[in-house]
Amino acid sequence: MEPLAAQPLRSGPRAKALAVLLALALCAGTLLLLQLRARRPRARSFYAFEVKDAAGRPVSLEKFKGKLFGLCLPTWPATATHRQQLLGAAGAAPEFGPFHFSVLAFPCNQFGEAEPRPTKEVVSFARSTYGVTFPIFHKIKILGPEAEPAFRFLVDSSNKEPRWNFWKYLVSPEGRVVRSWRPEEPVDAIRPEVADLIRQMIIRKREDL
Repeated sequence: MEPLAAQPLRSGPRAKALAVLLALALCAGTLLLLQLRARRPRARSFYAFEVKDAAGRPVSLEKFKGKLFGLCLPTWPATATHRQQLLGAAGAAPEFGPFHFSVLAFPCNQFGEAEPRPTKEVVSFARSTYGVTFPIFHKIKILGPEAEPAFRFLVDSSNKEPRWNFWKYLVSPEGRVVRSWRPEEPVDAIRPEVADLIRQMIIRKREDL
């Protein structure tokens, strides 16, 4: 008995209509997912993020809310300019504060690989050599797909992406970016704006009493 020859599949009107419906359903589902992703709420405050402290433990930035913060990307102070930046940051923290202003430091090794040391050594050097007392966090990345989300927020909010170490951001008590400064701009350039914002903070607090 001869085997039956394979019959070619025929696509009738119903099969074509079903294929079209499936394609439309797939397109609709894809568009819906894209819309939901676009509508996903974005963080509106720097304090909404979580970072790692120098020991690698997660810490919420919410604990710093209510103060004015200067954030910088410190590195090994190999030049006189770098030393002045670190000394300036160390002096600015106690000058205005501790209740109104502080500095948060995030070491980064993405700029000329200028900070290859482990975070522990970075902290030890800053504390022992320059008397730094402000928080120094775990080394982060701020460029590329692995960028720290908290710093990505600063970059997106200010439209200013750091080009080198000692890039500085000023963050309001509400978690908004006030301004940013390039590495070559000294910490002294920040002081007048910090002092003015602190005066505004004090006035608002008195009015709320």
